[in-house]
Amino acid sequence: MSDAASGEPPYPKRGYAWYVCLILLLAYILSFLDRTIVSLLVIPMEHDLHISDTEIGLLQGFSFALFYAVLGLPIARLVDARSRRGIIAAGIFMWSVMTAACGAAGRFSELFAARVGVGAGEATLLPGAVSMLADYFPPKRRGLALGVFSTGIFLGSGLALIVGGLLIRAIGNHTYVVPLLGPLDAWRVVFLAVGLPGLIVAALMAAVAEPPRLGRKAAAGYGFDLAEVIAYFRRNAATILCHNMGFTLVALVGFAAGAWIPAMFIRRFGWTAAEIGIRFGLITLVVGPLGSVVGGWLCDRMEHKGRRDGKLRVGLIAALGAFPFALAFPLVPKAGVALALIGPFYFFVSFVWGLAPAALQEIMPNQMRGQATAVYTGILNLVGLGLGPTSVALITDFVFRNPQAVNFSIAAIVPAAALLAALLFRIGYAPYLRTLDRLPHWMPRERAAVAPALADI
Repeated sequence: MSDAASGEPPYPKRGYAWYVCLILLLAYILSFLDRTIVSLLVIPMEHDLHISDTEIGLLQGFSFALFYAVLGLPIARLVDARSRRGIIAAGIFMWSVMTAACGAAGRFSELFAARVGVGAGEATLLPGAVSMLADYFPPKRRGLALGVFSTGIFLGSGLALIVGGLLIRAIGNHTYVVPLLGPLDAWRVVFLAVGLPGLIVAALMAAVAEPPRLGRKAAAGYGFDLAEVIAYFRRNAATILCHNMGFTLVALVGFAAGAWIPAMFIRRFGWTAAEIGIRFGLITLVVGPLGSVVGGWLCDRMEHKGRRDGKLRVGLIAALGAFPFALAFPLVPKAGVALALIGPFYFFVSFVWGLAPAALQEIMPNQMRGQATAVYTGILNLVGLGLGPTSVALITDFVFRNPQAVNFSIAAIVPAAALLAALLFRIGYAPYLRTLDRLPHWMPRERAAVAPALADI
């Protein structure tokens, strides 16, 4: 049915939709650059601030994830009702300023607070961007748009390592005098250099057009209240649990490894931060987008053959494919072999990043998408990003009691998480199909009349 025949406003022009997608991609790149840069600065931060691996793990994960867990859902409810453009622009501004503020922190508590602020800003991006892209692109182009947007994970992570490595090499170990802040060590200057460019992206985001929310004509004035959202989640608990935790554990596999790979090479093989940063960053830049595209292609082939649970099936392939490399790369005795094994490891891990939000679009009614994305993002960050790096650090500090044993900590956590993710995906096949079958017919009784609009996907 055409937009005119359905009474819906038309989708925005394709060229402008892709322009907005690229602005959102740029924001996503910066968000991962800002959150990833800490992994290259572990050694000087621990030395200057007298902090442990566990505290570094908290800075890389839990401090960042804290805000997601507490206020991610309220932000998403705003996304479902207010200007997504304005919410995202404000978020970009906040996380950019707070990343720069990390460079001025004088103690662990100040650095922790700044990292919480980074998480607070970034909590606006994923639910807002997914919701906007769903209204900028028709269903037949939506998967590609989300896939392009999702490459920001790898581009941002890779650029953080490469740019960070180049900055560390260029800046050296000197102290620099910064206006208003005075003399700053090199690692502090790196935070300023990666944080402040985000202010430009915030201005670009504030200038884009807010798209009309599609699927709401018949439901004007209606929105799901919290009780209805909870009712839908309870009825589809198995589907949502297997989706959220399966994809989250694959994310944990990537986050836990990525947070400590630079430190592993520095401590175990004597590499410099610049050496591992540039090499690891190039791997991430190449295999991350490649894996994301291949994962989407596999999913499309499966669904073309009638496998409507294709997204979970590709998740299973990703988890099992990553497992042997996750076990091998931390334990091999040669740096070159370890680096070579990291490539296929990240190739498989990257299969799922575009699939997770795309699956949410399939199993959630339109006006729950932002909230569902926020719940998933909160779990993803609290468990995947929060627990992943911290669990490796805790084993290093309290089990092995030796910073040089970080490779054994990675080998203990990462492969186990991959196997558990695979199990959850397999369990989730049947519930996922049941949710797809009943979604168009589900609606609180008093809203049955507007079900087609509210359930528009």
